Amino acid sequence: MLRETTSTQAVPGRTGRTAIRRALTVAGATVAALVLWTLVGPVAGIGLTVRLDGAIQSVGAGSVAAASLVAGLAAWALLALLERLLKRPGRTWTVIAIVALALSLTGPLAAVDTAGMVALGGMHLIVAAVLIPGLGRSAKAW
Repeated sequence: MLRETTSTQAVPGRTGRTAIRRALTVAGATVAALVLWTLVGPVAGIGLTVRLDGAIQSVGAGSVAAASLVAGLAAWALLALLERLLKRPGRTWTVIAIVALALSLTGPLAAVDTAGMVALGGMHLIVAAVLIPGLGRSAKAW
């Protein structure tokens, strides 16, 4: 005997497709940051160095990948939480994401030179340019 589904039940496969889309978005943001890092650093020869606690440190591919991945996973986790708490989580998440981007842009100010500052700022922007529309469009409701 077949049971009918009601509108309150989850659509089979919806959660899996959403998770795959979000995972690809986070991966895409990480890859985009690494591509920019490669073009700016090894290809163009711009030294990406920052001054942290008085010490000068180089910004390597591992740091770029880790920071992008952590930002993406945190954004995903926040969106999932808001989807459980709010009726329309998409708009709230997008506002929070834009504020987080604005705050993150203070990080590149630690760069040793202007070229590095611009390059690191570009990495922050490119990660946001992938994450905000990619995760935002996957929100359950706007």
